[in-house]
Amino acid sequence: MGRTTQRECGTAGRRGPDKERPAAWSAYGKLVRLFRERAGLTQQALADAIGYSMEQVASVEQGRRPAKAVFTEAAERVLDAGGALRVLQPDVDRAKLPLFFQDFALLEAEAVSRFSYDPMLVPGLLQTEAYARALLEAHFPPLEEEAIEQHLTARLARQSLLTRKSPCVVFSFILEEGALRRAVGGTAVLRQQLAHLLECTRMRNVEIQMMPTQRAAHSGVNGQIVLLETVERRRFVSIEAQGIVNIRSDRDEVSEFWLRYGMLRSQALNSEESARLIERMAGEL
Repeated sequence: MGRTTQRECGTAGRRGPDKERPAAWSAYGKLVRLFRERAGLTQQALADAIGYSMEQVASVEQGRRPAKAVFTEAAERVLDAGGALRVLQPDVDRAKLPLFFQDFALLEAEAVSRFSYDPMLVPGLLQTEAYARALLEAHFPPLEEEAIEQHLTARLARQSLLTRKSPCVVFSFILEEGALRRAVGGTAVLRQQLAHLLECTRMRNVEIQMMPTQRAAHSGVNGQIVLLETVERRRFVSIEAQGIVNIRSDRDEVSEFWLRYGMLRSQALNSEESARLIERMAGEL
């Protein structure tokens, strides 16, 4: 049977009382406290040992603040946690993502291939920190600063998929030319973003193709799509618009989208032509 998942983003960055502490943050915090007490350390002693404030340690233990990877590695070493904290770090990072995106992020983490068409913006996996921050700061209703930092950290952490070795993920990105002409964050940020895209084109598992504006009509004009194939060779298609993600797994529906994507690849510029277009656009800034 097919499966559809829809999540709305109306409260992104605004957690109600029942969602104040994501389960992954609470579970992680309880483990930190358990290992700390087992080691005979106070919160202050642990904070001193790992280079954090006592307030930060207390917030992590209470599940009010997510631990970053550097915190985890330091705590693993000092508390001799045996990898128990490290194994939870991906779940902690995923809980920083907007609620509407978390189901997709779980599937993405299991992918061996990820193909996408992005008509409006540079996709999150290819964004620089400055570009991603500019998008988050433009969100409306405005996000609190803490929510911006959490979403930014999670978005950048997702980019580890690009260099994951086991299993290696094969990526295909088709970007509309207009998406790269939108000066998100200003000219300097866009110039840096274009340079980053050129660096990504040199990765052996990444292909970036540009869809030129002069191709007025093509099979992707109805909007953004992402195609995923997991280790178990299960295929999914994800469609996102205005903070709503629709994930489909019905074999017939998904097959149609894979056919559509194949057509898109044939209609876009090839890799070499695309790199030259990106270089030309950067030179125009």
